[in-house]
Amino acid sequence: MADVQQGYRAPQVCNVVGITYRQLDYWARTDLLKPSLQSASGSGSQRLYSFGDIVQLRVIKRLLDAGMSLKKIRQAMELLRDQLQSERPLEEVTLLSDGSTIYAAHSADEVVDVFRRGQGVFGIAVGPVQQELEGDIHRLFPDHPEAAEPVPATREA
Repeated sequence: MADVQQGYRAPQVCNVVGITYRQLDYWARTDLLKPSLQSASGSGSQRLYSFGDIVQLRVIKRLLDAGMSLKKIRQAMELLRDQLQSERPLEEVTLLSDGSTIYAAHSADEVVDVFRRGQGVFGIAVGPVQQELEGDIHRLFPDHPEAAEPVPATREA
């Protein structure tokens, strides 16, 4: 029996996240973030991204905007993937950086410890990014029924 999930095509993802198709394609080809619902399988095929994929892409974009290198962003994405595998809610993760390392904090105590080191840090709470993204999707696609509704994707159960 197939499990039906909702997916978003690359042009929709680029529009919502604020990146170019070229960036999205490069990130998928270099394993920074592959679409979890459907990968491209040749000419004419389309990638399908889940909502969780889009949240991670928005976090990648924010890290780039904050001046982090792609190498360090790859490390941060590994932390997020570990978070998903440990079955802890993704929105509870806050990413922190001292300019040379990116940390994942799961509680206020961890954040306090980082600040006590006296280094300048920034944080991206993934939960608010997810909530903001939900609003952006509804706002960007209000008049286009096909674009507003995610594309169904099937997965083998």
